[in-house]
Amino acid sequence: MAEEEGNIVSDMLKANGEDTAPAVGMLNQYVKDLSVENPNAPHSYGWEGAPQIDVQVNIEVNPVNEEVHEVSLKLGVKAAADQGVHFNVELEYATLFGLRNIDEGQAHQFLFGEAPRLMFPFARRVVADAIRDAGYPPLVLDPIDFNALYIQQLTQAQAMAEQQPAGEA
Repeated sequence: MAEEEGNIVSDMLKANGEDTAPAVGMLNQYVKDLSVENPNAPHSYGWEGAPQIDVQVNIEVNPVNEEVHEVSLKLGVKAAADQGVHFNVELEYATLFGLRNIDEGQAHQFLFGEAPRLMFPFARRVVADAIRDAGYPPLVLDPIDFNALYIQQLTQAQAMAEQQPAGEA
């Protein structure tokens, strides 16, 4: 077994320091855009009843160069009641990920499934702080299974492609 492991390691580390081992790293995280609207303050602080909370999530991936990708996690949180809007928070939280020696399929799954999962706790804190700073109790968003969403969207896309008649594109 030790010999097999030694061969695997030696296969990944080539002559002259060429590194062929797969590697993924979080290089930087930052708030790219944050908007907090509190349009009905101070009146909204006294409104009766719990507001309806609407949460929207979107993921965008943009290559920076061959080995670095920017993943943007966009969160929109709006609280509204019969009397009007309590608050509306929109956050674009971005992270630079370095990927080396990762095939395209695995990179796609990482960037749209695993990367947002790693980013979410940080983005959730920014949203909770923004809502608290707007004068409301902090809203802690429930965890999101981004990997399951990725697989669900991939399955839906494949099903739609199979339903499309030949010749249409």
